[in-house]
Amino acid sequence: MPSALPDGEPVPVDGALPPHALAGAGDRPLGFYLHVPYCATRCGYCDFNTYTANELRGTGGVLASRDNYADTLVAEVRLARKVLGDDPRQVRTVFVGGGTPTLLPAADLVRMLGAVRDEFGLADGAEITTEANPESVDPAYLAELRAGGFNRVSFGMQSARRHVLRVLDRTHTPGRPEACVAEARAAGFEHVNLDLIYGTPGESDDDWRASLDAAIGAGPDHVSAYALIVEEGTRLARRVRRGEVPMTDDDVHADRYLTADEVLAAAGFDWYEVSNWAASDAGRCLHNELYWRGADWWGAGPGAHSHVGGVRWWNVKHPGAYAAALTGGRSPGAGREVLPEEDRRVERVLLELRLREGCPLDLLRPAGLAASRSAVRDGLLEPGPYGAGRAVLTLRGRLLADAVVRDLVD
Repeated sequence: MPSALPDGEPVPVDGALPPHALAGAGDRPLGFYLHVPYCATRCGYCDFNTYTANELRGTGGVLASRDNYADTLVAEVRLARKVLGDDPRQVRTVFVGGGTPTLLPAADLVRMLGAVRDEFGLADGAEITTEANPESVDPAYLAELRAGGFNRVSFGMQSARRHVLRVLDRTHTPGRPEACVAEARAAGFEHVNLDLIYGTPGESDDDWRASLDAAIGAGPDHVSAYALIVEEGTRLARRVRRGEVPMTDDDVHADRYLTADEVLAAAGFDWYEVSNWAASDAGRCLHNELYWRGADWWGAGPGAHSHVGGVRWWNVKHPGAYAAALTGGRSPGAGREVLPEEDRRVERVLLELRLREGCPLDLLRPAGLAASRSAVRDGLLEPGPYGAGRAVLTLRGRLLADAVVRDLVD
């Protein structure tokens, strides 16, 4: 089942934020994440806050139904307007994720976006993204999304090989994600992403290269490639524990990453975050950059997390409990924390170091600065940007990013 929510202090019934959270808000971008928690089936590796019809049966009745989910989420967007008060910011990015957002009718996604537009306004050139399962969309669905204001779509491809998809419990047909890219382009989408996963048990080097070649050949302007993490509590973790499938080791993950960077670079894709490559600056995912740079975002939906001005909070997980709170005029927040300045500094180092631009050296304490100098000598940080006051990972540094970060945050 999905992982537990963290501990935290209670969220006020009306969702009110401390006054300091909105201080200087006009200098920070604002985004919205809209969570759709429904899936047709649960993938074996997934520990996200998602629910199948069978998992919801008898656990929330009509309140947990996806039939009226859009209305419930719109209610939270309206709550956000009340909580943020006279905050003048228009929304820079909207990202609809899941789950499988495209299990809802396209009109529901457009209505959810419309609530953000009506309550806050959308900035000029706002990036509006939805995730999509390749089997849950068709040309007409994509055309309706595009007409409703969406301009970016992200398809979960994961692999081009049927046997790899089978291990992941992915139900789409190989070749369908590539066809979806063409359908999205025909519908007028400016930006299209394909998500890939490497290191699945049973995946060979040739399988991974075939997936990269298929993704590039489809013509997206963005590719995300993530190492498979076997999360506790998932079906895949149980299969590994029983010895049904082997665990992929770190050396294989490193080799697959190097292959991805080589193949994608040769095709004109530049890395701009450790796991993300774009064909141009315009193709970069602005919404994810908003997270990585510690800006403000409101996460609406069951289990969604939000951050505004150093205050982070998270919603109750179950769709029924989420709907019951909003129907009763209460915030669906389950808990929150006010981040101390030191925690915010550490998070900036953790996240900004993953970006191609790196993190400013003035974020580092003396021990971290000493570690950064060692990292330059060891070939983990680029020497040129270091001289310009920034810590920027080399290719080898990207492979060891977690270790580099641990040293730099001291």
